[in-house]
Amino acid sequence: MNIDNTLYSGRPTDNRSDVEMAIYDKLDSLGIDYKRADHEHADTMEDCLAIEKVLGAKICKNLFLCNRQKTSFYMLLMPGDKPFKTKFLTSQLNCARLSFAEADKMQEYLHTIPGSVSALELIFDTDSNIQLVIDNDLMKDEYICGHPGINTSTVRLLRDDMLKYVRAAKHEPTFIDLPTE
Repeated sequence: MNIDNTLYSGRPTDNRSDVEMAIYDKLDSLGIDYKRADHEHADTMEDCLAIEKVLGAKICKNLFLCNRQKTSFYMLLMPGDKPFKTKFLTSQLNCARLSFAEADKMQEYLHTIPGSVSALELIFDTDSNIQLVIDNDLMKDEYICGHPGINTSTVRLLRDDMLKYVRAAKHEPTFIDLPTE
C-alpha cells in the first residue's frame, strides 16, 4: 500500500466527497482538533498497521450490525486487535442474534460503504436508526480513529472528542465489556 507518511492537522484542501467534507464541517463546528492520515484504500490489517504508525494511535474496529429481522441496527466500536464474537454482544444488549448489516442500509443510514464505516458517519443518521455500542476496552485508549466516510483517509480524535462528536450527532453510546477470548 502506498501511504503518505504525513500527519495532517485539520481538513484537506483538495477535492473530496461531500460526505467526507460534511464530517470535517461537523468536527470544525464543534471546535474539535483532529489529525488525519491520507492513504490508498486500507483493505488489510497490514494496511491498518502502516496507518497506525503515521497516526501514532490504534485503529479500532467499526462494525455495522443488525438483528435477524433487520429492524434494529447497531454500530460497534471495539479495539482492532480484539476478536469479535456475536454471542457476547447479543447477551449484553439483550437482543436477538446479530449479523453484519447489508450495504444498502449502511448507505441509507450512514452514506458510506463497507470498509469505510466509522462513528464519524453517525451525523447522517438523523432519525437515530442506529444504536452506538462501545467496548469499554476502547475507552482505555487516548485516541479513537475512524474513516471520514471513505477509507482513503483516517482521522484521529481524542477519546473525549469522539464522545462529544457522537453525542452532538444525537447518539448516546451504550458501553459494554466484551471478553478477549
